[in-house]
Amino acid sequence: MSTKISNGSSGGTSPASTTMTTTTTNNNNNNDSPDVQVTVKDLPISFKVKYLGSQPATGLWGIKHTRLPVDHLVSVAKNLPPNRILPFCNLTVSLDGVKIESITSKLTSVSNFTIDTISYGVQDLVYTRVFAMIVVKENYNLKEKNPFDVHAFVCDSRAMARKLTFALAASFQDYSKRVKEAEEKNGGSGCDAEKLLRKKFAIDLRTPEEMQQDITEQETEA
Repeated sequence: MSTKISNGSSGGTSPASTTMTTTTTNNNNNNDSPDVQVTVKDLPISFKVKYLGSQPATGLWGIKHTRLPVDHLVSVAKNLPPNRILPFCNLTVSLDGVKIESITSKLTSVSNFTIDTISYGVQDLVYTRVFAMIVVKENYNLKEKNPFDVHAFVCDSRAMARKLTFALAASFQDYSKRVKEAEEKNGGSGCDAEKLLRKKFAIDLRTPEEMQQDITEQETEA
């Protein structure tokens, strides 16, 4: 199964309505086995991962905005001195968003990214054990050149990276449901509904091979 879930329209900054659209293509890829699938009922769910770090993103949605940052972070990780390692952390995906708790150092650090600040999530197509997400910075200024960051994590396996992606998709689905309920409750207007409706997000559940095939086809057509 190949799925790309998006919320809201692709153009503009404040869509008139918020909908989640899903396109699905069937295949026989083992990465879509039941043990990889995650539903809302499975949340919260935690993963032990290594934190690659963060880099500025040039856009809110699309692997074109995560690929170069991931390449850079992986390159830095490969060139770490022998006495340094990537920090381990527990990454928990819940209905509220993503919580990252460091478990490497004696001083525990916790970072929380609420679901309304996460705009995109994807399993990298080159480094298939890497999961990346784009997060809107807190108190950002639209005049900033890069008001969003890519955060990347190394999973123990390709299957775990895929499962993490499905977990975020489940959280997005619940958020989309809450957005629709708020819209209906407020008749499509009101401050709360307007704030929610400004939020748009996408998560790419295509396999790395499918993403690469799409890119190749686009380059061929061009």
